Amino acid sequence: MHDHDTSERLASYADVLAGELPDTWTSSYVPPDATDDLAELADRIWDLDLVAASLTEHPLRQAAVLSRPDGAQLVLFERHDERDGFLVAAVAPRALPDEAYRAVPEPNGIALADDPFLGAEQVAGDLLIRYDSALAQVRDNALGGIQPSQPDRLVLTWQPDGSVATAPIGDRAGAVLEANGFIQDPRSGIYRLGADDTQAQARALRAIGPQLEALGIGTALQHPAGRAVPTSAPASVPPVTAGTRAPAVRAR
Repeated sequence: MHDHDTSERLASYADVLAGELPDTWTSSYVPPDATDDLAELADRIWDLDLVAASLTEHPLRQAAVLSRPDGAQLVLFERHDERDGFLVAAVAPRALPDEAYRAVPEPNGIALADDPFLGAEQVAGDLLIRYDSALAQVRDNALGGIQPSQPDRLVLTWQPDGSVATAPIGDRAGAVLEANGFIQDPRSGIYRLGADDTQAQARALRAIGPQLEALGIGTALQHPAGRAVPTSAPASVPPVTAGTRAPAVRAR
């Protein structure tokens, strides 16, 4: 089979597969001349079994990437054995610290039948279940006890050192946080507001509530379970307890 035929078959299979998977997926073809993209993709393949063994003998020469809006990705490429079909594997998220992956089993890839409709059933009933579980674990590990936010609700968490941290969803919330002194960790994506100047911290916490509310985003201030709100908390930002309302921040 000519390379052109192989690339068309791969891209076509990926398009059908993306359309048959649960939720919303899109596919994109990575050609052989995109060597840097293929190398970066190969480094992020989350597998220590079938797919890893294949790649040790047959490096990635072309691929199709399936992407979901939440950042999940799958990589699809041809098999190099006597059977028809493809191999598909999970792709590890970018920019998460290595510590987040510790003790999380790899969602190893699988071999797919040559029929993309049957292949979609295989992915949905096996790989996606394990991939979503692994994704949830590593993302939770990366947050380090910080409760994830929602697109319409930003959760701020007091830290043991008196700082406040949050993991927002969306660029709009991130822009508001940065404008009020929060600094983002480029690896984890977590925003932190230091406690060196408690008055400045209190002003920032009061300011972000109305600014986020204007964007349709609610806010909640909490402390991690099992520990008290730090005594270094600014007096103007009272601890959040049942029935207590912090300035410009809705209590949980």
